[in-house]
Amino acid sequence: MNTLSYGLLSLLTKNSRSGYELMQHIQPFWSAKHSQIYPLLAQLEQKGHVAFVHVPQSDKPDKKVYSITEQGKQALRGWIAEPTDEPVTRDELALKVYCIGLVDKEQARKMLAVREVYYKKKKERFNLLMDKLQQGSDKPLDQLEIEDDAFGMYVLVHKATMKVDTDLYWCEWMKEKLK
Repeated sequence: MNTLSYGLLSLLTKNSRSGYELMQHIQPFWSAKHSQIYPLLAQLEQKGHVAFVHVPQSDKPDKKVYSITEQGKQALRGWIAEPTDEPVTRDELALKVYCIGLVDKEQARKMLAVREVYYKKKKERFNLLMDKLQQGSDKPLDQLEIEDDAFGMYVLVHKATMKVDTDLYWCEWMKEKLK
């Protein structure tokens, strides 16, 4: 199985979801299209890692809502124990900054300002996610433990917030360099 297959199983540990919902929820972790997800779901179903129920819809064809099986959880446990690949970074801005000396400072500042707005909006979304997590938790988020349902999401949103804070700090630093 590939990493995306395990990612789909991971998302199903919290809730049953349709293929479309899985596609939406995997995006923060992994860039995937429906053309990848639906064949993988069929393979996971054939292997007994997921099961689905048909949900009738009045104005559309019935949808399949997938759930992870015990066999799928076992496969996921094995995958979690395996060494993790190095993260893949693909950042167009980094390539542009590498050769930024080809443009004037004003163009560079504009490019940087656009990215800074992006990071600020991203931070707002993370703050809203943290608020939502706190509302659904019976204890303060910083007191969650690994067994708590919200723990995984909390630590990932916290990591993402720390990363965007670093990115914003870098933007401020770059603005000083472009004066």
